[in-house]
Amino acid sequence: MKNDFAIHSRRTWSSGRFQPATVFIKNGLIHSIEKGKVLSSNWLLEDVGEAVLMPGLVDPHVHINEPGRTDWEGFDTATKAAAAGGITTLVDMPLNSSPVTTSAENFQKKLYAAKGRLHVNCGFWGGIVPGNASGMKALLQSGVLGIKAFLTHSGIDEFPNVTEADLRKGMATVAASELPLLVHCELADGITAASGNTIEPSSYQHYLQSRPKKWENDAVALMIRLCREFNCRTHVVHLSSAEAIPMIIEAKKEGLPITVETCPQYLYFNAEKIPNGDTRFKCAPPIREKENNDQLWKALRDNVIDFIATDHSPAPPALKCLESGNLIQAWGGISSLQFLLPIVWTAARQRNFTLKNIINWLVEKSAAFIGQKNNKGKIAAGYDADLAVWKPEESFEVKAEHIFHRHKITPYLGAQLFGKVVQTYVNGVKVFENDKIVNNNCGKLILKNE
Repeated sequence: MKNDFAIHSRRTWSSGRFQPATVFIKNGLIHSIEKGKVLSSNWLLEDVGEAVLMPGLVDPHVHINEPGRTDWEGFDTATKAAAAGGITTLVDMPLNSSPVTTSAENFQKKLYAAKGRLHVNCGFWGGIVPGNASGMKALLQSGVLGIKAFLTHSGIDEFPNVTEADLRKGMATVAASELPLLVHCELADGITAASGNTIEPSSYQHYLQSRPKKWENDAVALMIRLCREFNCRTHVVHLSSAEAIPMIIEAKKEGLPITVETCPQYLYFNAEKIPNGDTRFKCAPPIREKENNDQLWKALRDNVIDFIATDHSPAPPALKCLESGNLIQAWGGISSLQFLLPIVWTAARQRNFTLKNIINWLVEKSAAFIGQKNNKGKIAAGYDADLAVWKPEESFEVKAEHIFHRHKITPYLGAQLFGKVVQTYVNGVKVFENDKIVNNNCGKLILKNE
């Protein structure tokens, strides 16, 4: 498709509502929007009919694992999967790659690894670990969009968790940058952690008990207290404990700069229905009970939880311990990047949420969170032409042959989902159509200093 074109849908998201409109795209940007179907000899028109035309999704929590662990995922496969799911922008986490992104020098290695392999736009988080506070200012000035911390073991030794003392050494610097501090909120206690060595390794209920809500609750309480003290933008990643919601409500009422995300797995699955020994469901924090997860939905409705991100965290089959079913030894991470939109929509439509909610949770708030509210997340003149075209009423079965992730290991395999993505445009170029990548390397780096 040539660089300048127009796209029409009878359900175009524009000016806060769905309406028949034609979007004109020039030089990778949205040039203008006109009501109805507009024909012009100067513009090649793509008519998608009743399919929804909306801004591309933004996923701020993705583990791409390159360089160093490209056999886990990699920029090529991750960004193809993103495009296939209508995601036009993602942000890569600083760990699981080797080296980890905990210094400005290591960040340059990350950028080099991404070169020529981005099929959607990609930003990056840096990381805080014990001993790197002195280099935090340089890392923040290198182009990362914020800093990630773990309060419990991250799963890899190269990215150790921080203590409160470590955070105190770095939070003032992060606060001064006005960039967010993203925190994996679990604080292990010695008693529960020790009991994890004696549980039945294939029992999901035993795994769930080994990472109790208290771990999350205590960690969230700590971060609220530090957020108040340092006035640092603080973001709770992958919230799964609904017991933490009341204190988050109070922190927001107080005016603290705190935001929260949850993930598709905590909204779609419930612990009561997870079979023993199926390590595809293992993640941390764990998928909890239906009653808990219903409260997460309420927090989304009430705007206490700000948005939804995948926490896509793939691993090779051997690390998932698929044959042994050992939930203690298996890698804790769920692959879902390609299916963020249909997973959330399938579960949301059953609870009478609307397409407007989807755009709020998966596009607008996440675009603003990563500092792109003036470039992405809207169909408006001057915005990047990052667009998703999808059919909310059409269902499909998740099959391995349609998955673009490097490994086809996901608990969603075989699921019947609503919301089929039919086209994805990145910077004005059609990247995905009819289950195929049709143009490569259309993504751009998103750096804070540009």
